[in-house]
Amino acid sequence: MHLYLRTLLYFCLCSMMVYGVAGCSKKEDSPLFFESKRKAGEAEAPVKDVPSDILATQKAFSMIAKKVTPCVVNVSTISKKTVVQPFFELSPFFDDFFSGPQYKQNKSLGSGFIISKDGYIVTNDHVVRDAESIQVKLSNDKVYDAKVVGGDHKTDIAVIKINATDLPVAVLGDSDKLEVGQWAIAIGNPFGLDRTMTVGVISATGRSNVGIETYENFIQTDASINPGNSGGPLLNVYGEVIGINTAIVAAGQGIGFAIPVSMAKPIFSQLIKKGNVSRGWMGVSIQPVTEELARSFGLRSAKGALISSVMRGSPAEKVGIRQGDVIVGFNGGAVKDPVQLQRLVAESGVGKPVKVTVFRDGRTIDLILTLASAESAPQARQGGGTDRQQGQADPLGLIVEDADGEGVVIVDLARGGAAAAAGMRRGDVIVSVNRKRIANSADYQRIINQAQGRSLVVLVRRGDSSIYFAINAK
Repeated sequence: MHLYLRTLLYFCLCSMMVYGVAGCSKKEDSPLFFESKRKAGEAEAPVKDVPSDILATQKAFSMIAKKVTPCVVNVSTISKKTVVQPFFELSPFFDDFFSGPQYKQNKSLGSGFIISKDGYIVTNDHVVRDAESIQVKLSNDKVYDAKVVGGDHKTDIAVIKINATDLPVAVLGDSDKLEVGQWAIAIGNPFGLDRTMTVGVISATGRSNVGIETYENFIQTDASINPGNSGGPLLNVYGEVIGINTAIVAAGQGIGFAIPVSMAKPIFSQLIKKGNVSRGWMGVSIQPVTEELARSFGLRSAKGALISSVMRGSPAEKVGIRQGDVIVGFNGGAVKDPVQLQRLVAESGVGKPVKVTVFRDGRTIDLILTLASAESAPQARQGGGTDRQQGQADPLGLIVEDADGEGVVIVDLARGGAAAAAGMRRGDVIVSVNRKRIANSADYQRIINQAQGRSLVVLVRRGDSSIYFAINAK
């Protein structure tokens, strides 16, 4: 009986296991993942109705990448630098140990963009400066040796050339019409990652006094720019080049700078034609117009460039520009500050007439002058000073004595005095006060005593330069 029951129980268990396995084989397995119906899958997309403007923007960026990327190149350079051996370089046996100077190879990466079908490429001067060999890789992975056609370190622009034909070329846009908030697209090779595209906006235009180059008029953007992007194009939504990516603020986030293409075009045009750049020169020394100086000269606002001296025989002297004039316009446009004027003059063609508007004695005067070449400008010499001290400081906090010739020389300044606070120094020669020429110490003291309690405009000669200061007399 027990044997029968055990046999029956075993048979039932086996049947359940068989039918159970059979039943499981008929049940469908759960999918490992869900594919979108947009890809012939079984699942709905999380967001069905994407706004059409977002789709259009996305498509526009993709189209820019497709059309412009072939014009962007990877620039790699190798340069050789001397290795200094600090412990052995003074040894008489140095050359025996090291067989003459020791060198090491420096490799660097940058970007560029093609501007002609026969192989002219624009990049940054710092990318190819001092390079012994340059290689350019195109979007089709072809590699070419390149040579430097010309470079301009004052604007950080260079042109290189490869021997190739029928190349895709970039289209240059108009950076003068840029507005803050417009889209900005950067394409380059950050950290060697070929043809990376980043998107941002124009953060600002006309950035100067950044301390990067001599002539600055940068476009600021938050499109990501990293090492290796240098020399690559900054683009608008039409795929036109509006700038050359140049620098970043290492301590900041989303602060990159690009050279405006309108500023760059005449530079690389000259580099292609003659290998160097010629700049215009007026022959004046200029300084900013402060609020105090603006009030003293009768200007409505602290704008323009104050002429502190005019060089003999210069284009400015020939047309009657004077010391104390304020340049407020250049070729029909307003002059904001000396930095802008310096750039406008440099960019103007040598030997071409330009209109300069100056403010003098309460009215504006238009003058036409022909710019000379900056290479003809004389080199300034540094003037010396003196440490002598005598007598009592005057209401400006100065101790002066007769200078050689006209004027008085500052021999000492009182700490915290008005003159010291304004930036005057020992050795400066005061040549005029409130536009009245100073002949000697007696002349100076008489004018200062008459002007107590008023604002003074003091002109000093410092070396070969002249500088205006606005000072409040006690």
